[in-house]
Order: sequence, then C-alpha cells, then structure tokens
Amino acid sequence: MQETHDLTAWTALLLGLFTLMAGLGAIRQPGIWRKMVEEITASPTLQLLSGLIEMTLGALVYLANPWMPSDLLACVMKAVGGFMMFEALAVAGFCDIYAHIWLRNLGVLDRRWAVVTALWGLGLTVAAFLRFT
Repeated sequence: MQETHDLTAWTALLLGLFTLMAGLGAIRQPGIWRKMVEEITASPTLQLLSGLIEMTLGALVYLANPWMPSDLLACVMKAVGGFMMFEALAVAGFCDIYAHIWLRNLGVLDRRWAVVTALWGLGLTVAAFLRFT
C-alpha cells in the first residue's frame, strides 16, 4: 500500500488549492483584495485575528516540513511557513504601516497579483500531486 502521510505533499496541496482559489476569486472580482485590506486596517479586532490565524497556519506549515536540501518542495514549504509567520507578526504589530504598503501596490498591480497568486497556487498543487504519484 502506498504511503499517504507525506506532510509536505499535503501542506503543499492544501495551501496550493487555497491559494489557487483565492487568486481566481480576485481575478473574478477585481478590487476585492483592496477592500479586504481596507477592512482589516479599519478593525483592530480583524488585525489581531488575521495575524493570529496566519501565525497559526504559518507555524503548522513550517513545523510540518523538514529542512532537507535534497527535498526542494519541503524547503519551499518551510520557507513559505516562515514567511507566513513573519507576515503575521507584521500584521499584528504594524498593520497600519504594512497595509499601507499593500494598498499602494494593489492599486496598480491588482490583477497581476491575482494572476501570480493563482499560478503560485497551481504550481504548489501540481507539485503536491506529483509527490502522490
């Protein structure tokens, strides 16, 4: 029986599918990310909850993936988890500054960010499926 407990493959698959769908949603509804960032910036509760959720998910991704230079996907997933935790701290402690940077970039690059996000999600999803075969 084939081993299906490959945490790297599962974290890549789940994060990849979520990222792919988030990117497609933003392509379908231009400006949705700008609105989301504005709502989070306007609410201290949403700032803290967003940071907490991202910190938790980032930690899970980081801890589930070993740093093994021979396993490129595991290294990428560990780096993604580390970035998520760093971003969570930025959101929790400096949301006003951090959101301003995002809002400035989202204005001109909204559709491009959505396409890049969808492609990143597709890449993670494909990489995960290749690990299962």
